[in-house]
Amino acid sequence: MWSFSIRLARLFDDWRIAAHAKACHKIAMSTSPKHSPPRRSLLSVPAINQRALDKVHDLSCDGVIFDLEDSVFPEKKAEARENLRRHFREAPLEGRETIIRINAPGSDFWIVDLDLILELKPDALLLPKVEGPQDIRKAADLLAASSPGVRLWAMMETAGGVLNAAAIAAADARLDCLVLGLNDLRKETAVLSQSGRAYLVPWMMQVVLAARAHGLDVIDSVFNDFRDTGELTVECAQGRAMGFDGKMLIHPAQIEVANRAFGPWDEELTEAEAIINAFADPAAEGLNVINMNGKMVERLHLEQAERLMAKARLISERKTKA
Repeated sequence: MWSFSIRLARLFDDWRIAAHAKACHKIAMSTSPKHSPPRRSLLSVPAINQRALDKVHDLSCDGVIFDLEDSVFPEKKAEARENLRRHFREAPLEGRETIIRINAPGSDFWIVDLDLILELKPDALLLPKVEGPQDIRKAADLLAASSPGVRLWAMMETAGGVLNAAAIAAADARLDCLVLGLNDLRKETAVLSQSGRAYLVPWMMQVVLAARAHGLDVIDSVFNDFRDTGELTVECAQGRAMGFDGKMLIHPAQIEVANRAFGPWDEELTEAEAIINAFADPAAEGLNVINMNGKMVERLHLEQAERLMAKARLISERKTKA
């Protein structure tokens, strides 16, 4: 069998040929409504752990969440911030998204954490324990003047936050992603930690729906037992089926499982290629719906196929540079 990289190279060659054959139907990232970077695997790294910070360069996760909140004791917060200053200055992470999770609004560390964001300018600021749109707007206002390129992510980990998910998702154009936090949500609601997450699924889907209604990505919660790759695989498959873009992780051993689960898979690439080629056929010009091997395919499926191929290309390019 072909390797993943060789297969992608062939698919991209065919993709370019199809685009050339029908110039009025360009296959480019700009044609789709949203093209976020791949976010299959987002590793949370305690900013106090210098050894872990040193290792992130060799990992295959799509992004790193540098954590200043729950994983850092109050008396160690200042040291953790200095660790991040040194890391961003001396060994900046390349080819992956950088996200810094700060402490909650109203905490003793809120302002100094924000000052660090303005100084380091990561790709995104992750706000913990977001309760309502006012939390998003407050952070957006503070970032607006000096850090226009820093995006906002929101941790959805409280009962109030889940109830207000739609309003939070619509709060500000700088908001880019919702991240589910089930450990805090379980603690607040007294829902037990059980395999399958049956009693949490309605709330999880509420967050997914709010994100999609406003064009945001949405990330599934951490899986706490990093030694249990079997159950992690099941939970990643569930998250993928529910519509999540990826998973927040707590250990490097979880990265490959998440990357596999959230794709793209070979069969998805094959189908995407077929859809793109079908709509590139001159016979499909002006049609919004076509018959492809007895299956009705709409132009919305074409947009999905283009997004998938763009995502696969970004993953392949990063592997090539690694």
